[in-house]
Amino acid sequence: MNLNTHAAAQPRRLDQALRRQLEPHVPSDQSDPADPSDALPRPAIDGKVAPRVSSNAAKVSHLSAFSSRLFPMFRLFLLAAGALVALGPFLWMLLTALSPAEQMYAYPPRWPWPLQWSNFIEVWRAAPFGRFFLNTAVVTSAVVVLRVSVSTLCAFALARLRFRGSEWLLFLLLLGVLVPGELRLAPSFVLLRALGWLDTYAGLIVPRIENPLLVLLLRQFFLTLPRDLEDAARLDGCGALRVLWHVVVPLSKPVLALAALMTFQALWNDFTWPLLMTSSTEMKPLQVGLALLSDQHRHTQLNLLMAATVMSVAPVLLVFYAAQRWFLPNLAWSGLR
Repeated sequence: MNLNTHAAAQPRRLDQALRRQLEPHVPSDQSDPADPSDALPRPAIDGKVAPRVSSNAAKVSHLSAFSSRLFPMFRLFLLAAGALVALGPFLWMLLTALSPAEQMYAYPPRWPWPLQWSNFIEVWRAAPFGRFFLNTAVVTSAVVVLRVSVSTLCAFALARLRFRGSEWLLFLLLLGVLVPGELRLAPSFVLLRALGWLDTYAGLIVPRIENPLLVLLLRQFFLTLPRDLEDAARLDGCGALRVLWHVVVPLSKPVLALAALMTFQALWNDFTWPLLMTSSTEMKPLQVGLALLSDQHRHTQLNLLMAATVMSVAPVLLVFYAAQRWFLPNLAWSGLR
């Protein structure tokens, strides 16, 4: 019976095969019939015929390739325009600092010539800038070291140690961040006057050590560090301070460098607190000294003011350039950990 069924099915199969050969060919893919590329033979890959690519798909691929080349050029153009806008004030400051006095208010503006490098020597002699730089360097260096050290200890204690009242201490730090610094100027001034710290290095350094925002920043970073390394160090007999120094600090170099750089920039350009705390010229920092020079030469020698400003900005740029050479690679490494 199976043989009879098989024999009866063979004529039907032959009939269906002949009918498919006589019918017009309809392509399986939805390509454009007017596309001349459809008439071309398609190559075979691994014994299989490759699908046809229509002209619309080719146009889309060319458009995407063009956009992939255009968008990076557009981004570079935007970055170059932003760099020119950002560097414009610095370029104007530098050119003004090198301008002769008779070309200061020339119209239309032109390139200063000859370049007056002697303006820097003259402004250095016009005010005790050596003393101003020394005061600023001493105060800034001391505050950077003490602030980063104290903030690191406080942040490690809040992140890793469990003691009574740690939650309330964290809440007080949050409140300290919310209080503006201007509200603490008058109480701090009264307290330091009672201590006899007016017009002293102690009055300029000690009140600037605390920074609740920096403590919170370091605490949040310490919470992201794996505890396995700390547990291994404790198994080797390390205490809390040794764990902090040998494990946590090496892993936190990027954020510590960023904290030190931010503190240096803020303290180098600080003006309000040193203005309140200092009264003698020997204790005034750089920004207060620039204000004194501005009062003397505001309407007469603008080139000297710009020369003094260039000298005050140069150390910040040099420190940032020196610091980024190692803390930016560390940031990239920490992102790949």
